[in-house]
Amino acid sequence: MPSQRRLLASIHDVAPAFEGAVDQLCERLDRHLGGPRFAMLVVPEHWAGAPISRSPAFAARLRSWSDAGIEMFVHGWYHRDTADHRGWQRFKARHFTAGEGEFLGLSEAEALRRIRDGIAVVEDATGRAAAGFIAPAWLYGAGAQAALGRSGLPLAEDHWRVWAPATGRILARGPVITWASRSEARAASSRAVAALARLALRAPSVRIAVHPGDAARPDILQSVDATLRHFTHTHRPARYADLLG
Repeated sequence: MPSQRRLLASIHDVAPAFEGAVDQLCERLDRHLGGPRFAMLVVPEHWAGAPISRSPAFAARLRSWSDAGIEMFVHGWYHRDTADHRGWQRFKARHFTAGEGEFLGLSEAEALRRIRDGIAVVEDATGRAAAGFIAPAWLYGAGAQAALGRSGLPLAEDHWRVWAPATGRILARGPVITWASRSEARAASSRAVAALARLALRAPSVRIAVHPGDAARPDILQSVDATLRHFTHTHRPARYADLLG
């Protein structure tokens, strides 16, 4: 297996409300990847629910996961999108996600404030520098893109690429393989896309992302297992930080 072929896996929406599902997904990824070689995307105050800053037990879990070697990304602040969109952004907000594209319509100042606040939550909990930022639903508006360039974070990701925000340098290209669990049609579609990826995706860096909702669907978990089994034979489980060389 060529050493430059990397498999990057992540668990999204890591928050106190989803601790049980995150535990299940951790065990699954750990088993397939041969250890905690994956990332967690942390939401400081998911949908304005129980904030991590007021959940010391969950903050302690984040620290233990980080101590084990799991990379910790900031994944928005609320995850919920409350902006009033127009034009193409309105289409993306309606059809690319279910009201969760938080950073699609933010101003630069507001996006930067939430990114910096999120960095503080992650770093206070883990005692380590945040690995980077990944917007909810992988959706960024112009304000969020500008804010990322000022954030000081080394990595960012959207659905099609990983890049260095300070310079814009592209570090990896290709689609994220992920699953949708909020409807039967979307679940079936995502399983089909994952099957196609197993057949056709030949990118040097393959990214796989799972969400807490996946843990409740045996059909999606079977697809996740098949996809991880396939790509661990062709790509080396790696860390996002490895992309920085």
